[in-house]
Amino acid sequence: MSHDHSHSHGPGEACDHGHDDHNSPEYIQKTIKKYMMVGGILFGGTVLTVGMYYVHIPSVAITIAVALLIATIKAGFVAGVFMHLSDERKMIYGVLACTVFFLIGLMGLTIWAMHDFPFFTLVGGKPS
Repeated sequence: MSHDHSHSHGPGEACDHGHDDHNSPEYIQKTIKKYMMVGGILFGGTVLTVGMYYVHIPSVAITIAVALLIATIKAGFVAGVFMHLSDERKMIYGVLACTVFFLIGLMGLTIWAMHDFPFFTLVGGKPS
């Protein structure tokens, strides 16, 4: 479905199409603020990662878990904001739903055919 954006708005008239005007100074300031905040979070995560190098944790498993947790949080911010995935929720959920549907179907077919051996297959040393 396409929207007709050919009409013009006079000075002071609001343009209410249900989305932000990506050229407005307010939208640009909001976007810059969001990017700066995420950049600060990423910088803080990097400082935290370097700082964790100097913290002695007796368990290697816990050390790896902490490092992976920090990296996962940073990757989530990069994917969500800089790759604009947080703006594409509807499409992502649609792809995820299709993936789950096909996963369930393939697992169902696998379970259904679990005891359906090809001809001349040996099962436990005997032909099936």
